[in-house]
Amino acid sequence: MTSPEQALLLWTALAVAALVLLIAWARLNAFVALTLVSLFVGASSGMPLGSVVRAFQEGVGNTLGFIAVVIGLGTIVGKMLAESGGAEVVAERLIGLFGVRHVHWVVALVAFVVGLPVFFSVGLVLLAPIVFTLVRRERLPLLLLGLPLVAGLSASHALVPPHPGPLAAIERLHADMGGTIAWSIAIGLPAALIVGPPLGWLVGRRIPTTPGALAAELSAVPAGRRPGFAITLFAILLPIVL
Repeated sequence: MTSPEQALLLWTALAVAALVLLIAWARLNAFVALTLVSLFVGASSGMPLGSVVRAFQEGVGNTLGFIAVVIGLGTIVGKMLAESGGAEVVAERLIGLFGVRHVHWVVALVAFVVGLPVFFSVGLVLLAPIVFTLVRRERLPLLLLGLPLVAGLSASHALVPPHPGPLAAIERLHADMGGTIAWSIAIGLPAALIVGPPLGWLVGRRIPTTPGALAAELSAVPAGRRPGFAITLFAILLPIVL
């Protein structure tokens, strides 16, 4: 006979599988699908229906209240990088230091480091202008740099505290914070480098992807004087420092 904890894990696994099927196979809107499976998990856990609705309301409100602010501010910084030419400056410096042949490895490394203190979404809007600029300047496949970017940010967000998932695991398992950070970096960084750049190289050359209008806007070459590398780097790191 299964324990309540085992039953909850089973219902959660079924909900995750259902979420993937609803989005990928049934083409249901992602927000609607996430809402349905969240309410399903809450009801399956034995919570009263009223409590399920209140928990969902509070969870969505807290998440959107934080995410909306950080994505808004991150988008402003990203737009500043594009309009001022800062993304172009960083792209030139990366190419000058490491060369075009190794730039996808550098993108994965930078994404992992930037993703340590900020959410995935914030790191994405901060680094996307640089990736788009590199793609435009060197005529590189978008996925060659896009997949390493996502791999680095994903590894940081999923494995390294103080991100919510690792913190929740530490709390439930009563693990040591310092040891978890050390092991997470020791495992997450190699994982990002092993998966991201090779996958980007393999997929990017076989699946042509054309950057959209947002990419063109964020990688446009501005007229006039461009900022220096130091002040551009400060703008990128400012949300991380804060």
